[in-house]
Amino acid sequence: MRGLFRKHKQPDSPTGSHPNESNGSLKSPVPSISNGYASKTPTVSFPDVPLPKAPDPALDPAGYLLSIYAVRERSRLVLEKAKKNELRHFTVDMSKFQDTAAYVVSIIKRDYAPDYASIPPHGRWQHFEVGGRPRVDQLMQSWPSTVDAQERTRRLIDLFLVSVLLDAGAGTKWQYRSKESGKIYRRSEGLAVASLEMFKAGLFSSNPDQPYQVDSAGLRKLNPKVMARGLQVTDDNPIDGLEGRTGLLMRLSDALQQSHEVFGREGRPGNMLDYLLSHPSTQASSVPIIMLPTLWSTLMGSLSPVWPSTRAQIDGIPLGDAWPCSTMPSHPSRSWENIVPFHKLTQWLTYSLMVPMTKLLNVHFAGADLLTGLPEYRNGGLLIDTGLLTLKPEDAKRGLDQYQRNAQLKGQPNMEVVPMFTADDDVIVEWRAVTVGFLDELLVEVNALLGLSGRDKLNLAQMLEAGTWKGGREIAEVSRPNTKEPPIMILSDGTVF
Repeated sequence: MRGLFRKHKQPDSPTGSHPNESNGSLKSPVPSISNGYASKTPTVSFPDVPLPKAPDPALDPAGYLLSIYAVRERSRLVLEKAKKNELRHFTVDMSKFQDTAAYVVSIIKRDYAPDYASIPPHGRWQHFEVGGRPRVDQLMQSWPSTVDAQERTRRLIDLFLVSVLLDAGAGTKWQYRSKESGKIYRRSEGLAVASLEMFKAGLFSSNPDQPYQVDSAGLRKLNPKVMARGLQVTDDNPIDGLEGRTGLLMRLSDALQQSHEVFGREGRPGNMLDYLLSHPSTQASSVPIIMLPTLWSTLMGSLSPVWPSTRAQIDGIPLGDAWPCSTMPSHPSRSWENIVPFHKLTQWLTYSLMVPMTKLLNVHFAGADLLTGLPEYRNGGLLIDTGLLTLKPEDAKRGLDQYQRNAQLKGQPNMEVVPMFTADDDVIVEWRAVTVGFLDELLVEVNALLGLSGRDKLNLAQMLEAGTWKGGREIAEVSRPNTKEPPIMILSDGTVF
């Protein structure tokens, strides 16, 4: 299988400590994968697989808001208001939409023209390869040949699940020095390298003879002190949301233990592979065909205990990353109508887990296009930094006041002043919802500007990887060179972004 996939290799930075070492300006090193997750020149034609319908919100509002279908459908209502410049917190200048699309296209052309089919889907794998080192391949090469493809995939699912849950915004000051190379990495890539080295050290395993796994008993050993040591957190190297990240992994231990059907008796994330392959909805064609809603419902159902229970609920059911939004419709007897679901970490996890299953076992995912763009600060920041969105003056003042208060706290940024809000603030919810909507619009325009049509068109996962996420980071670095932060900051608890 490995010979089928091409690598874009880049050398490590000679210094290893440049502040931009982990920026996205180089080609992503991971190869392209069909339906966005495998090669764009498929030799296999996949049968049409009828997908299940979304739950009826009138009968099962919680089930609907927890479904992948609801993310795009609910966010679209905010997008429609945005196009008419009717948002509560942002002014929308649709004349700048073309500028935003042109900027995204310029980034994609710079790194990939004319070989757009080589763009990999957005996923955690790329972050492990910062600096051009194929760390995932090197990890697999360290395993004996007796470890078959299914067990290799299980191990990568173990690693990716923990790594994604740790991948909330790290803040401006945190950095990680690789124990293996001595090089320094920051932000998402720093968290990826840190989680990989913690995984290799057996920090998440209860079996000293098998460090390369994650299991319930191994996670139960974690606490903030252990995680701080693993992430090299000190007073001089603070990370945002350490308690929140640690809490996620500790709750993951309980969730794994509660779902034996999915994760097995040992409570191991990688065992979901066996569950998915044997699921009644999975088709054994020339390759295994797993329905995206099956993977989604498996993750949403089995991992629901992981998310904080203090967020929105319906009928006592926690909705996870779903929030009331004043821009949404409101009805006294249909309280679900004003809630916008995002499920960003679950979507990031879904994107990320699909990659090893496709690369190692050639799994095809039917309905992968149900996933949306990720409503996080790089994609959302792009829309502000290109002028498409502008925060309204009264909200900007409130956010700046909050930034100033936060700057008085030890270790908090105070170099470049930008509005700051908590994750549940109506400003942030509206910003995230309109981000999801505009990413769909950008995909259409980006393909048109690239002259791509039919099977050659980029899918959303490819545009996120090569264009909007990378472009959002790069324009932030130019606009705010000291902190490289987005144009709006979020007070993170380590469980949303």
